[in-house]
Amino acid sequence: MSRPAAELAGLVRDAELTARELVEASLRRIDELEPAIGAFTHVAHESALAAAERIGPGDPRPFAGVPIAIKDNRPVAGMPMTMCSDLFGDFVPRRDAFFVRRLRDAGFVIVGKTTLPEMGILPTTEPRRFGPTSNPWLRDRTPGGSSGGAAAAVAAGMVPIAHGNDGGGSIRIPAACCGLVGLKPARGRVSPGPFEGQSFLVVDGVLTRTVSDTALALDILAGYELGDANWAPPPVGAYAELALRTPDAMRIGLALEPPLPDVTLHPMCEAAARDAATLLESLGHAVEPIAPPWRGMDLLSEFTRAFGPAVSTTTMIGGRLAGRDPVETDVEPLTWAMWEHARDLGTMTFLSAHARLESVARTIVAAVDPYDAVLTPALAERPVPIGELHGRGPDPWEHYRRSAYFTPYTSIANITGLPAISLPLCQGEDGLPTAVQLIGRPAREDLLLALATQLERALPWADRHPELDPRRG
Repeated sequence: MSRPAAELAGLVRDAELTARELVEASLRRIDELEPAIGAFTHVAHESALAAAERIGPGDPRPFAGVPIAIKDNRPVAGMPMTMCSDLFGDFVPRRDAFFVRRLRDAGFVIVGKTTLPEMGILPTTEPRRFGPTSNPWLRDRTPGGSSGGAAAAVAAGMVPIAHGNDGGGSIRIPAACCGLVGLKPARGRVSPGPFEGQSFLVVDGVLTRTVSDTALALDILAGYELGDANWAPPPVGAYAELALRTPDAMRIGLALEPPLPDVTLHPMCEAAARDAATLLESLGHAVEPIAPPWRGMDLLSEFTRAFGPAVSTTTMIGGRLAGRDPVETDVEPLTWAMWEHARDLGTMTFLSAHARLESVARTIVAAVDPYDAVLTPALAERPVPIGELHGRGPDPWEHYRRSAYFTPYTSIANITGLPAISLPLCQGEDGLPTAVQLIGRPAREDLLLALATQLERALPWADRHPELDPRRG
Protein backbone atom coordinates (compact mmCIF):
# COMPACT_ATOMS: atom_id res chain seq x y z
CA MET A 1 0.00 0.00 0.00
CA SER A 2 3.03 2.28 -0.09
CA ARG A 3 2.83 2.82 -3.85
CA PRO A 4 0.80 5.68 -5.38
CA ALA A 5 -2.90 4.95 -5.81
CA ALA A 6 -2.86 5.59 -9.57
CA GLU A 7 0.05 3.17 -9.97
CA LEU A 8 -1.85 0.45 -8.08
CA ALA A 9 -4.87 1.00 -10.31
CA GLY A 10 -2.60 0.49 -13.32
CA LEU A 11 -1.49 -2.88 -11.96
CA VAL A 12 -5.12 -3.98 -11.67
CA ARG A 13 -5.92 -2.64 -15.14
CA ASP A 14 -2.98 -4.53 -16.64
CA ALA A 15 -3.86 -7.76 -14.78
CA GLU A 16 -0.58 -7.77 -12.83
CA LEU A 17 -2.70 -8.28 -9.73
CA THR A 18 -6.43 -8.52 -9.08
CA ALA A 19 -8.57 -6.00 -7.30
CA ARG A 20 -9.33 -8.65 -4.68
CA GLU A 21 -5.61 -9.21 -4.04
CA LEU A 22 -5.09 -5.48 -3.64
CA VAL A 23 -8.02 -5.07 -1.25
CA GLU A 24 -7.00 -8.17 0.69
CA ALA A 25 -3.52 -6.71 1.16
CA SER A 26 -5.06 -3.49 2.50
CA LEU A 27 -7.36 -5.32 4.92
CA ARG A 28 -4.54 -7.55 6.09
CA ARG A 29 -2.35 -4.52 6.80
CA ILE A 30 -5.20 -2.85 8.70
CA ASP A 31 -5.78 -5.96 10.82
CA GLU A 32 -2.05 -6.22 11.61
CA LEU A 33 -1.48 -2.60 12.59
CA GLU A 34 -4.83 -1.37 13.82
CA PRO A 35 -4.43 -2.41 17.47
CA ALA A 36 -1.30 -0.25 17.67
CA ILE A 37 -2.32 2.71 15.47
CA GLY A 38 -6.06 3.06 16.13
CA ALA A 39 -6.88 4.70 12.79
CA PHE A 40 -10.24 3.04 12.06
CA THR A 41 -13.69 3.13 13.64
CA HIS A 42 -15.07 0.54 11.23
CA VAL A 43 -13.43 -1.94 8.85
CA ALA A 44 -15.68 -3.19 6.04
CA HIS A 45 -14.14 -6.60 5.26
CA GLU A 46 -17.14 -8.21 3.56
CA SER A 47 -18.43 -5.29 1.50
CA ALA A 48 -14.92 -4.30 0.39
CA LEU A 49 -14.09 -7.81 -0.84
CA ALA A 50 -17.47 -8.06 -2.58
CA ALA A 51 -16.84 -4.74 -4.37
CA ALA A 52 -13.35 -5.88 -5.37
CA GLU A 53 -14.73 -9.08 -6.88
CA ARG A 54 -16.78 -6.98 -9.33
CA ILE A 55 -13.65 -5.26 -10.74
CA GLY A 56 -11.74 -7.05 -13.48
CA PRO A 57 -8.65 -6.42 -15.62
CA GLY A 58 -8.96 -3.69 -18.21
CA ASP A 59 -11.31 -1.60 -16.07
CA PRO A 60 -10.76 1.91 -17.50
CA ARG A 61 -11.73 3.81 -14.37
CA PRO A 62 -8.80 5.82 -12.96
CA PHE A 63 -8.77 4.15 -9.53
CA ALA A 64 -10.40 0.77 -10.24
CA GLY A 65 -9.69 -1.62 -7.36
CA VAL A 66 -7.83 0.90 -5.17
CA PRO A 67 -8.67 0.76 -1.44
CA ILE A 68 -9.73 4.01 0.21
CA ALA A 69 -10.98 4.96 3.67
CA ILE A 70 -13.63 7.60 4.48
CA LYS A 71 -13.44 9.87 7.51
CA ASP A 72 -16.14 8.99 10.02
CA ASN A 73 -17.97 12.30 9.77
CA ARG A 74 -19.39 11.72 6.29
CA PRO A 75 -22.11 9.26 5.26
CA VAL A 76 -21.34 6.01 3.49
CA ALA A 77 -24.40 3.86 2.83
CA GLY A 78 -24.42 0.78 5.03
CA MET A 79 -21.50 1.84 7.27
CA PRO A 80 -21.73 3.47 10.71
CA MET A 81 -21.25 7.22 10.95
CA THR A 82 -20.33 7.99 14.54
CA MET A 83 -18.58 11.38 14.47
CA CYS A 84 -16.43 9.54 17.07
CA SER A 85 -19.10 10.51 19.60
CA ASP A 86 -21.28 8.45 21.94
CA LEU A 87 -24.17 10.72 20.95
CA PHE A 88 -24.35 9.28 17.44
CA GLY A 89 -24.43 5.68 18.66
CA ASP A 90 -24.25 3.25 15.76
CA PHE A 91 -26.20 5.35 13.24
CA VAL A 92 -25.98 3.84 9.75
CA PRO A 93 -26.85 6.15 6.82
CA ARG A 94 -28.83 4.78 3.89
CA ARG A 95 -27.22 7.08 1.29
CA ASP A 96 -23.73 8.11 0.25
CA ALA A 97 -22.49 11.67 0.26
CA PHE A 98 -22.10 12.96 -3.30
CA PHE A 99 -18.31 12.78 -3.15
CA VAL A 100 -18.52 9.15 -1.90
CA ARG A 101 -20.60 8.28 -4.96
CA ARG A 102 -17.97 9.93 -7.14
CA LEU A 103 -15.22 7.90 -5.49
CA ARG A 104 -17.14 4.67 -6.07
CA ASP A 105 -17.78 5.66 -9.70
CA ALA A 106 -14.02 6.16 -10.14
CA GLY A 107 -13.43 2.55 -9.05
CA PHE A 108 -12.32 3.07 -5.45
CA VAL A 109 -13.16 0.31 -2.96
CA ILE A 110 -14.13 1.62 0.48
CA VAL A 111 -12.45 -0.46 3.19
CA GLY A 112 -13.69 1.43 6.24
CA LYS A 113 -14.14 4.63 8.24
CA THR A 114 -11.36 6.53 10.01
CA THR A 115 -11.07 8.32 13.33
CA LEU A 116 -11.34 11.99 14.17
CA PRO A 117 -11.58 14.02 17.38
CA GLU A 118 -15.21 14.16 18.49
CA MET A 119 -17.15 16.29 15.98
CA GLY A 120 -13.83 17.20 14.33
CA ILE A 121 -13.09 20.02 16.74
CA LEU A 122 -9.40 19.65 17.62
CA PRO A 123 -6.22 19.28 15.52
CA THR A 124 -5.41 16.06 17.41
CA THR A 125 -7.26 12.73 17.26
CA GLU A 126 -8.04 11.37 20.72
CA PRO A 127 -11.80 10.71 20.87
CA ARG A 128 -13.16 9.38 24.15
CA ARG A 129 -15.25 6.80 22.33
CA PHE A 130 -12.42 5.09 20.41
CA GLY A 131 -9.24 6.21 22.16
CA PRO A 132 -6.24 8.02 20.69
CA THR A 133 -4.84 7.51 17.21
CA SER A 134 -1.05 7.23 17.06
CA ASN A 135 1.34 8.83 14.60
CA PRO A 136 3.03 5.97 12.68
CA TRP A 137 6.32 7.89 12.74
CA LEU A 138 6.40 8.16 16.53
CA ARG A 139 3.68 6.32 18.44
CA ASP A 140 3.47 8.67 21.41
CA ARG A 141 2.81 11.70 19.15
CA THR A 142 -0.40 12.88 17.55
CA PRO A 143 -1.07 12.22 13.85
CA GLY A 144 -2.84 15.57 13.83
CA GLY A 145 -6.50 16.19 13.22
CA SER A 146 -9.18 16.30 12.59
CA SER A 147 -8.47 13.85 9.72
CA GLY A 148 -5.97 12.09 11.97
CA GLY A 149 -7.15 8.54 11.33
CA ALA A 150 -7.01 9.13 7.58
CA ALA A 151 -3.43 10.42 7.75
CA ALA A 152 -2.28 7.62 10.05
CA ALA A 153 -3.85 5.01 7.75
CA VAL A 154 -2.01 6.34 4.68
CA ALA A 155 1.30 6.90 6.47
CA ALA A 156 1.16 3.35 7.90
CA GLY A 157 0.46 1.83 4.49
CA MET A 158 -3.03 0.61 5.37
CA VAL A 159 -4.47 2.41 2.35
CA PRO A 160 -2.72 4.40 -0.40
CA ILE A 161 -5.18 7.29 -0.19
CA ALA A 162 -7.82 8.43 2.28
CA HIS A 163 -10.64 10.94 2.43
CA GLY A 164 -10.47 13.90 4.78
CA ASN A 165 -12.08 17.28 5.20
CA ASP A 166 -10.75 20.63 6.27
CA GLY A 167 -12.52 23.33 8.27
CA GLY A 168 -9.48 24.91 9.91
CA GLY A 169 -6.59 22.80 8.66
CA SER A 170 -8.00 19.32 9.20
CA ILE A 171 -6.42 17.88 6.03
CA ARG A 172 -3.21 19.91 6.06
CA ILE A 173 -2.40 19.49 9.77
CA PRO A 174 -2.44 15.65 9.77
CA ALA A 175 -0.66 15.63 6.41
CA ALA A 176 2.09 17.73 8.00
CA CYS A 177 2.27 15.49 11.08
CA CYS A 178 2.40 12.25 9.06
CA GLY A 179 4.55 13.20 6.03
CA LEU A 180 1.80 13.34 3.40
CA VAL A 181 0.40 15.66 0.76
CA GLY A 182 -2.71 17.45 1.97
CA LEU A 183 -4.68 19.82 -0.28
CA LYS A 184 -7.54 21.95 0.97
CA PRO A 185 -9.44 22.75 -2.23
CA ALA A 186 -10.95 26.17 -2.82
CA ARG A 187 -14.29 26.99 -1.24
CA GLY A 188 -17.11 25.45 -3.28
CA ARG A 189 -14.84 23.10 -5.24
CA VAL A 190 -16.32 19.87 -3.81
CA SER A 191 -20.07 19.54 -3.23
CA PRO A 192 -21.06 18.87 0.40
CA GLY A 193 -24.42 17.36 -0.57
CA PRO A 194 -26.85 15.90 -0.21
CA PHE A 195 -26.76 15.89 3.61
CA GLU A 196 -24.55 18.91 4.32
CA GLY A 197 -25.41 22.50 3.53
CA GLN A 198 -22.94 25.00 2.13
CA SER A 199 -20.10 25.69 4.56
CA PHE A 200 -18.10 28.88 4.81
CA LEU A 201 -15.14 26.96 6.24
CA VAL A 202 -15.24 23.23 5.42
CA VAL A 203 -14.36 21.43 2.18
CA ASP A 204 -13.70 17.73 1.47
CA GLY A 205 -10.53 16.31 -0.08
CA VAL A 206 -7.93 13.56 0.27
CA LEU A 207 -4.61 12.71 1.89
CA THR A 208 -2.02 11.07 -0.36
CA ARG A 209 1.69 10.37 -0.77
CA THR A 210 2.06 12.21 -4.08
CA VAL A 211 0.87 15.41 -5.71
CA SER A 212 -0.22 13.45 -8.79
CA ASP A 213 -2.62 11.29 -6.74
CA THR A 214 -4.03 14.44 -5.15
CA ALA A 215 -4.57 16.05 -8.56
CA LEU A 216 -6.23 12.94 -10.01
CA ALA A 217 -8.53 12.69 -7.00
CA LEU A 218 -9.49 16.36 -7.32
CA ASP A 219 -10.51 15.75 -10.94
CA ILE A 220 -12.97 13.16 -9.61
CA LEU A 221 -14.28 15.11 -6.62
CA ALA A 222 -14.56 18.59 -8.11
CA GLY A 223 -17.61 20.02 -9.78
CA TYR A 224 -21.22 21.03 -9.46
CA GLU A 225 -23.89 18.71 -8.13
CA LEU A 226 -27.57 19.32 -8.78
CA GLY A 227 -28.96 21.69 -6.18
CA ASP A 228 -25.67 23.20 -4.97
CA ALA A 229 -26.17 26.76 -3.75
CA ASN A 230 -22.62 27.81 -4.65
CA TRP A 231 -19.71 26.30 -6.51
CA ALA A 232 -16.21 27.25 -7.61
CA PRO A 233 -15.55 28.11 -11.27
CA PRO A 234 -14.31 25.12 -13.29
CA PRO A 235 -10.59 24.78 -13.99
CA VAL A 236 -9.11 25.42 -17.43
CA GLY A 237 -8.36 21.70 -17.83
CA ALA A 238 -7.84 18.46 -15.95
CA TYR A 239 -5.94 18.98 -12.70
CA ALA A 240 -3.89 15.84 -13.34
CA GLU A 241 -2.55 17.40 -16.55
CA LEU A 242 -2.22 20.95 -15.24
CA ALA A 243 -0.21 19.70 -12.26
CA LEU A 244 2.48 18.39 -14.62
CA ARG A 245 3.11 21.74 -16.31
CA THR A 246 6.28 23.53 -15.27
CA PRO A 247 5.00 26.79 -13.80
CA ASP A 248 6.17 30.15 -15.03
CA ALA A 249 8.29 32.16 -12.63
CA MET A 250 6.08 33.07 -9.69
CA ARG A 251 6.15 35.82 -7.11
CA ILE A 252 5.88 34.17 -3.71
CA GLY A 253 5.48 35.82 -0.33
CA LEU A 254 7.18 34.24 2.69
CA ALA A 255 5.05 34.79 5.81
CA LEU A 256 6.67 33.52 9.00
CA GLU A 257 4.80 35.71 11.48
CA PRO A 258 1.95 33.61 12.93
CA PRO A 259 -1.65 34.84 12.66
CA LEU A 260 -2.00 34.69 16.46
CA PRO A 261 -0.06 36.77 19.01
CA ASP A 262 2.42 35.18 21.40
CA VAL A 263 2.97 32.07 19.25
CA THR A 264 6.46 30.60 19.51
CA LEU A 265 7.59 29.19 16.15
CA HIS A 266 9.64 26.02 16.56
CA PRO A 267 13.10 26.33 14.96
CA MET A 268 12.58 23.18 12.81
CA CYS A 269 9.30 24.59 11.45
CA GLU A 270 10.91 27.95 10.67
CA ALA A 271 13.95 26.31 9.07
CA ALA A 272 11.72 24.19 6.81
CA ALA A 273 9.93 27.29 5.50
CA ARG A 274 13.18 29.16 4.94
CA ASP A 275 14.72 26.15 3.18
CA ALA A 276 11.62 25.88 0.97
CA ALA A 277 12.01 29.56 0.06
CA THR A 278 15.63 28.93 -0.96
CA LEU A 279 14.58 25.91 -3.03
CA LEU A 280 11.84 27.92 -4.76
CA GLU A 281 14.35 30.63 -5.63
CA SER A 282 16.68 28.01 -7.11
CA LEU A 283 13.76 26.90 -9.30
CA GLY A 284 13.42 30.41 -10.73
CA HIS A 285 10.76 31.93 -8.49
CA ALA A 286 11.02 35.25 -6.70
CA VAL A 287 10.50 34.87 -2.95
CA GLU A 288 10.25 37.86 -0.64
CA PRO A 289 9.39 38.18 3.05
CA ILE A 290 6.03 39.83 3.61
CA ALA A 291 4.37 41.51 6.54
CA PRO A 292 1.30 39.29 6.91
CA PRO A 293 -2.04 41.07 6.53
CA TRP A 294 -3.42 39.24 9.58
CA ARG A 295 -1.47 41.41 12.01
CA GLY A 296 -3.73 42.80 14.71
CA MET A 297 -6.76 40.68 13.75
CA ASP A 298 -8.53 38.70 16.48
CA LEU A 299 -8.71 35.66 14.25
CA LEU A 300 -9.26 33.03 16.93
CA SER A 301 -12.37 34.75 18.28
CA GLU A 302 -13.76 35.43 14.82
CA PHE A 303 -13.10 31.84 13.71
CA THR A 304 -14.71 30.39 16.85
CA ARG A 305 -17.89 32.42 16.35
CA ALA A 306 -18.35 30.73 12.96
CA PHE A 307 -16.93 27.28 13.79
CA GLY A 308 -18.67 26.80 17.15
CA PRO A 309 -22.25 26.96 15.82
CA ALA A 310 -21.33 24.47 13.07
CA VAL A 311 -20.16 22.00 15.74
CA SER A 312 -23.33 22.62 17.72
CA THR A 313 -25.47 21.94 14.66
CA THR A 314 -23.81 18.53 14.42
CA THR A 315 -24.56 18.00 18.12
CA MET A 316 -28.21 18.89 17.51
CA ILE A 317 -28.36 16.39 14.62
CA GLY A 318 -26.92 13.72 16.89
CA GLY A 319 -29.65 14.46 19.41
CA ARG A 320 -32.31 14.10 16.75
CA LEU A 321 -30.90 10.72 15.74
CA ALA A 322 -31.02 9.71 19.41
CA GLY A 323 -34.62 10.93 19.62
CA ARG A 324 -33.99 13.45 22.41
CA ASP A 325 -32.14 16.60 23.35
CA PRO A 326 -28.40 16.08 23.96
CA VAL A 327 -27.27 15.91 27.56
CA GLU A 328 -23.83 16.66 28.95
CA THR A 329 -22.82 13.00 29.33
CA ASP A 330 -23.48 12.33 25.63
CA VAL A 331 -20.44 14.29 24.50
CA GLU A 332 -16.97 15.33 25.59
CA PRO A 333 -16.48 18.47 27.70
CA LEU A 334 -15.22 20.64 24.82
CA THR A 335 -18.14 19.64 22.60
CA TRP A 336 -20.57 20.46 25.40
CA ALA A 337 -18.86 23.81 26.04
CA MET A 338 -19.24 24.70 22.35
CA TRP A 339 -22.87 23.55 22.39
CA GLU A 340 -23.66 25.81 25.34
CA HIS A 341 -21.69 28.69 23.83
CA ALA A 342 -23.66 28.45 20.56
CA ARG A 343 -27.00 28.27 22.37
CA ASP A 344 -26.14 31.47 24.21
CA LEU A 345 -25.10 33.18 20.98
CA GLY A 346 -27.92 35.35 19.67
CA THR A 347 -28.92 35.20 16.03
CA MET A 348 -27.82 38.76 15.33
CA THR A 349 -24.49 38.15 17.08
CA PHE A 350 -23.86 35.07 14.95
CA LEU A 351 -24.81 36.82 11.70
CA SER A 352 -22.69 39.87 12.48
CA ALA A 353 -19.75 37.61 13.37
CA HIS A 354 -20.12 35.85 10.04
CA ALA A 355 -20.14 39.22 8.27
CA ARG A 356 -16.99 40.26 10.15
CA LEU A 357 -15.31 37.03 9.10
CA GLU A 358 -16.15 37.77 5.46
CA SER A 359 -14.69 41.25 5.87
CA VAL A 360 -11.51 39.76 7.33
CA ALA A 361 -11.35 37.35 4.39
CA ARG A 362 -11.65 40.15 1.85
CA THR A 363 -8.92 42.14 3.57
CA ILE A 364 -6.49 39.20 3.55
CA VAL A 365 -7.25 38.16 -0.04
CA ALA A 366 -6.72 41.73 -1.26
CA ALA A 367 -3.47 42.03 0.67
CA VAL A 368 -1.92 38.87 -0.81
CA ASP A 369 -3.23 39.48 -4.34
CA PRO A 370 0.17 40.68 -5.65
CA TYR A 371 1.57 37.19 -4.99
CA ASP A 372 1.00 33.95 -6.88
CA ALA A 373 1.39 32.00 -3.64
CA VAL A 374 2.14 32.57 0.03
CA LEU A 375 4.60 30.25 1.79
CA THR A 376 4.24 29.58 5.53
CA PRO A 377 5.24 26.86 7.97
CA ALA A 378 2.54 24.19 8.07
CA LEU A 379 2.70 23.97 11.88
CA ALA A 380 4.20 26.18 14.56
CA GLU A 381 5.26 23.19 16.68
CA ARG A 382 6.30 19.59 16.30
CA PRO A 383 3.44 17.04 16.52
CA VAL A 384 2.41 17.23 20.17
CA PRO A 385 2.48 14.25 22.56
CA ILE A 386 -0.70 12.22 22.87
CA GLY A 387 -2.59 13.34 25.97
CA GLU A 388 -1.63 17.00 25.73
CA LEU A 389 -4.63 18.25 23.71
CA HIS A 390 -7.83 16.23 24.01
CA GLY A 391 -10.52 18.66 25.22
CA ARG A 392 -11.45 16.72 28.34
CA GLY A 393 -9.56 18.59 31.04
CA PRO A 394 -11.09 20.79 33.76
CA ASP A 395 -10.97 23.74 31.33
CA PRO A 396 -11.78 22.38 27.84
CA TRP A 397 -11.60 25.87 26.31
CA GLU A 398 -7.95 26.01 27.34
CA HIS A 399 -7.27 22.92 25.19
CA TYR A 400 -9.06 24.62 22.31
CA ARG A 401 -7.01 27.82 22.69
CA ARG A 402 -3.80 25.86 23.15
CA SER A 403 -4.47 23.89 19.96
CA ALA A 404 -4.57 27.14 17.98
CA TYR A 405 -0.96 27.85 19.01
CA PHE A 406 0.04 24.44 17.63
CA THR A 407 -1.63 25.13 14.26
CA PRO A 408 -1.95 28.91 13.76
CA TYR A 409 -1.21 29.06 10.03
CA THR A 410 -3.87 26.82 8.52
CA SER A 411 -7.23 28.46 9.30
CA ILE A 412 -6.32 31.50 7.18
CA ALA A 413 -7.09 29.45 4.05
CA ASN A 414 -10.48 28.39 5.44
CA ILE A 415 -11.45 31.93 6.38
CA THR A 416 -10.47 33.23 2.94
CA GLY A 417 -11.62 30.20 0.93
CA LEU A 418 -8.24 30.09 -0.82
CA PRO A 419 -6.76 26.72 -1.83
CA ALA A 420 -3.80 25.60 0.28
CA ILE A 421 -1.52 22.58 0.34
CA SER A 422 0.78 21.01 2.92
CA LEU A 423 3.97 19.40 1.58
CA PRO A 424 6.36 17.19 3.63
CA LEU A 425 9.59 18.63 2.29
CA CYS A 426 11.93 17.25 4.93
CA GLN A 427 12.37 14.98 7.92
CA GLY A 428 13.17 16.49 11.29
CA GLU A 429 16.00 15.51 13.59
CA ASP A 430 13.37 14.06 15.93
CA GLY A 431 12.29 11.53 13.31
CA LEU A 432 9.05 13.33 12.50
CA PRO A 433 8.14 14.87 9.13
CA THR A 434 8.47 18.62 8.69
CA ALA A 435 6.11 20.37 6.29
CA VAL A 436 5.43 23.73 4.72
CA GLN A 437 2.18 25.26 3.52
CA LEU A 438 1.53 27.02 0.23
CA ILE A 439 -1.60 29.17 -0.08
CA GLY A 440 -2.72 29.85 -3.64
CA ARG A 441 -4.80 32.31 -5.59
CA PRO A 442 -8.63 32.16 -5.48
CA ALA A 443 -9.89 28.96 -7.17
CA ARG A 444 -6.47 28.30 -8.74
CA GLU A 445 -5.62 24.84 -7.45
CA ASP A 446 -3.98 24.21 -10.83
CA LEU A 447 -1.18 26.72 -10.15
CA LEU A 448 -0.73 25.41 -6.62
CA LEU A 449 -0.52 21.79 -7.80
CA ALA A 450 1.99 22.68 -10.53
CA LEU A 451 4.20 24.44 -7.99
CA ALA A 452 3.86 21.49 -5.58
CA THR A 453 4.83 19.04 -8.34
CA GLN A 454 7.92 21.11 -9.09
CA LEU A 455 8.95 20.96 -5.43
CA GLU A 456 8.24 17.23 -5.27
CA ARG A 457 10.51 16.60 -8.26
CA ALA A 458 13.27 18.67 -6.70
CA LEU A 459 13.00 17.07 -3.26
CA PRO A 460 11.07 13.75 -3.46
CA TRP A 461 9.37 12.47 -0.32
CA ALA A 462 7.08 9.60 -1.41
CA ASP A 463 9.63 6.89 -0.61
CA ARG A 464 9.95 7.89 3.03
CA HIS A 465 8.11 5.42 5.27
CA PRO A 466 7.91 4.92 9.02
CA GLU A 467 9.34 1.69 10.41
CA LEU A 468 6.38 -0.23 11.80
CA ASP A 469 6.32 -3.41 13.85
CA PRO A 470 2.77 -4.75 14.31
CA ARG A 471 3.92 -6.57 17.43
CA ARG A 472 4.61 -3.30 19.22
CA GLY A 473 1.78 -1.80 21.18
